This record gives sequence, structure tokens and C-alpha cells, in this order.
Amino acid sequence: MKSIIFGLVLLCIAVNTFSQKANNNPIAAMPESIDLPMIFVKGGTFQMGSDSGVADEKPRHTVTINSFSIGKYEVSQDLWQQIMGSNPSGFKGCGQCPVEQVTWRDIQKFLKILNKKTGRHYRLPTEAEWEYAAAGGEKSKGYKFSGSNDPTEVGWIKSNAGNKTHPCGGKKPNELGIYDMCGNVWEICSDWYSKGYYKKSPAADPRNDKAGLFRVVRGGSWRSGPERCYNTARNRNIKDHHIQNGGFRLVMDK
Repeated sequence: MKSIIFGLVLLCIAVNTFSQKANNNPIAAMPESIDLPMIFVKGGTFQMGSDSGVADEKPRHTVTINSFSIGKYEVSQDLWQQIMGSNPSGFKGCGQCPVEQVTWRDIQKFLKILNKKTGRHYRLPTEAEWEYAAAGGEKSKGYKFSGSNDPTEVGWIKSNAGNKTHPCGGKKPNELGIYDMCGNVWEICSDWYSKGYYKKSPAADPRNDKAGLFRVVRGGSWRSGPERCYNTARNRNIKDHHIQNGGFRLVMDK
């Protein structure tokens, strides 16, 4: 009988010790289930940029991309809360809306915890990966916006958003089944922004690693007009992306 009681005492001590460690360790304390639907994008070759667009979209050039998986949705407030234990968003009270008001450094911390928890390698998309996925990859039908020639059919933009973000996935997806690559929130990429980068970018999996003042953001937001939201439109982040119309989407290597 004494041995049974002694064993129960040891078990309680072990459980209490584990619980204390979990409370002090955000990774150990996180729930096991992480809902992060990904869409596989088969690699291929496409024409990046536009000769008819603004200066930083020129010249239109051939780019080859390796296969990767990209988030079906923008990273939501619920997912950020689950990983980071807080929610910096201005539009709170909408867990399925995209997280916003996150900085580059915030995102790097998020990725570090997420990757350690899952054992996978999530990261931000390169600018070329983003545009290839937005255009529909190998299934592209040549739409101006991601999935349509009508931006309001596939995105929440200035004319239909009502000055706020909306739950991810509420509009029509593009050819690959990806949502909200037009509007809702600007999506930050891993590349540094350079107005003339296309004139010198490599043909295979380009990424501008040369440090500058801004990162590339793509896709427009709830406060953008159509001229900001089409597939080839480029922009740069503002105040380290710490803005109410700036969020992000994840990529996972094959």
C-alpha cells in the first residue's frame, strides 16, 4: 500500500513539474493542433512583371520557379494568437480575419516558434513565388487580378470592404484555390524592395537579398483601389509593415 501511495506522489510531482515547464515555455504550452491549410504550387516558367505597368514592374521577363506550398489563406488573428499568445491587430473581434499591425521582427519570431513546434520550414514567399501563385501558376487563365478580371469578385478592396478587413476566404479563390491574394491586407514578401530589380534579377527563383530600406509587399488591401491590387503591381512596406492594412501569408518548401 505504501509503495502505491509513494508512486502516486511521484506521479503528481512529475505532472506538476511538466505543467510548470509548459507554462514557462510558449512552445511546450501550445495546443497540438495547428490549422494551416496549404496549397501545392507546381513549379514552372512564367512571365513576371508588365511592360504596360508602372516603372517598377518593367521589364516583363521570364522566370522559372521551383515547386512550393503556399497558405490557402492569409495568416489569421486566431493563428497568430495560438502561436504568439497575443493579438496586435487593430480590427479585433474577428479571429478569422487576417492578422495586421505586425512588424518584420514580429513575423520572424512567429516563424521561429511555428517551425520549432511543427518541425517544418515555413517562411515568407519570395516576390516571384507570390506573383506566380497569384497568377494561378500552371493553371493560370491570364486574369488581371488573382482569379478574376473583376477585383471585387476575388477581394476586399476600397470599394467594397467598408474600411475594414474581412474573414479570410470570403471571396472567390483563384485558379489554384488560393484566397485573398487581391485585397484584404498587403502581404509582405521576403525580398527587399528595389525599383529597378527586374532589370538584373536572375531567371531562376529570384530573390532580392540586397538590404535596402523597405521590403516588398503585394496584393493591395481593404483601403486600396484596383490599381494597387492586380497581380503584377508592386509596393514597398511602410513603417516596418506595422500598419492596419498589412499582414502576411506563409510558404512551406516542398
